[in-house]
Amino acid sequence: MLTLYIFLALGLVLLFMGLCIAQEYERAIVFRLGRYVGQRGPGLYWIIPFIERRQTIDIRTKTVDLEQQETITKDSVTIKVNAVLWFKVVDPASAIIKVANFNQAVYQLAVTALRNIIGQHQLDEVLRGRQQINASLLQLVDAATEPWGVKIELVEIKDVEIPESMQRAMAREAEAIREKRARIIKAEAELEASVKLTQGAREMENSPMALELRRMQMLSEIGIDNNTTTVVLIPSEFTNLARGFAQGQSATTVS
Repeated sequence: MLTLYIFLALGLVLLFMGLCIAQEYERAIVFRLGRYVGQRGPGLYWIIPFIERRQTIDIRTKTVDLEQQETITKDSVTIKVNAVLWFKVVDPASAIIKVANFNQAVYQLAVTALRNIIGQHQLDEVLRGRQQINASLLQLVDAATEPWGVKIELVEIKDVEIPESMQRAMAREAEAIREKRARIIKAEAELEASVKLTQGAREMENSPMALELRRMQMLSEIGIDNNTTTVVLIPSEFTNLARGFAQGQSATTVS
């Protein structure tokens, strides 16, 4: 009878020793005498004590901050780049069996791919085409980690640090571009103004009265300023007309 109680007690101990719990975001990979036998969880599950061994893995999305990398662009400019990587385990068995440390493996692969991608692009492309570089980096890293049961969800270049000398050169280039744009706009405005002036001159050539009205308008505009001395030139037609009118008045008076 005592022996029966001992076996029952031993059985209960083994039963409780084999009970395990996996959270909703966890999966347990079970090995029996060193061989993979299946996946357990989430929730309560049981393994054979001393014969089976479990290894729990988190299947939530992980965020990894890739440390700053000093690399050279295609046009031989040394820059420092860092990025952020989001990934998760979609096949826990492969993540445990096919790679020793999938977290470290993904990190090193992403760092290496980042340096290679930057080396294939010029500095302007790195600064302006980050979306394309992110997409290329995502595709490259995801294809390499697929056999490990790891899915790369997103890769984003966070910061690009360029040398101070290159920053000054880029500032001068931007200033030159803005100056060029300003000169082009000014030249286009002068061209348009000259066209309008030419049209106006042709109209005034056909209408002397319009020319005189324009001259009078200019005189009124000049007179607005204070301390301004205005010299008015009267057309000869006006003086001749005035002289003829004065002579006519004199002749009438003598008669």
